[in-house]
Amino acid sequence: GLNLAYEKESPGVRLTTSVGASGGLVAQMGNGAPYDVFLSADLEFARSLVRSGKARAASLTPFAVGRLVLWTVKQGVAVSDVAALVRSPAVRAIAIANTDSAPYGRAAMQALTSLGIWAEAQPKLVTAENVSQATQFVETGNADAGFVALSAVLSPRLKGRGVWAEVPTRLYAPIVQTAVVTSRGEANPEAARYVAFLRGDAAGAVLRSLGYGLPEPGR
Repeated sequence: GLNLAYEKESPGVRLTTSVGASGGLVAQMGNGAPYDVFLSADLEFARSLVRSGKARAASLTPFAVGRLVLWTVKQGVAVSDVAALVRSPAVRAIAIANTDSAPYGRAAMQALTSLGIWAEAQPKLVTAENVSQATQFVETGNADAGFVALSAVLSPRLKGRGVWAEVPTRLYAPIVQTAVVTSRGEANPEAARYVAFLRGDAAGAVLRSLGYGLPEPGR
């Protein structure tokens, strides 16, 4: 959606996208992978590119805020109350992304900690490598419910499947999606234009429709 909107604004420009775990993409760029712009759900990965000299700090641009939801496809499982779900005897497995390396996993841990039920929840938690895998665990029934991204449950493939409830944002630190122009991208004027586009109205409308919040002005 974002790329189509950009290409509409910039006739003649065609974007090529590679999707993968942020850590893996950073490693690829360290080995010379030809990316002009890097987008990450974890600000720290973008900063690591800056520290390694593969990107400039001045180009770091927050452009969206991820939203955490609790989702299930199982009948009879209520997700509106996180603590009640954790304590429900009917819920034996709750998917969570890796709390050390995945932003949505870290956010879920923060939410459970804020509610005072992190220790209580741990016996039921099924750890996934990332939020995409956590979503798969719920979708396939390997988990009774899971902490996933709002953007996933609103995607065309999953929209309308099961039920979800947004985890109150006051319970976890913002999941800030960040863009940065790589050192290679500095030679391509379109790279900086694309990053600027991400903070514009057209991109904002697309991001909101995909289930993201927008950074506060000035951030």
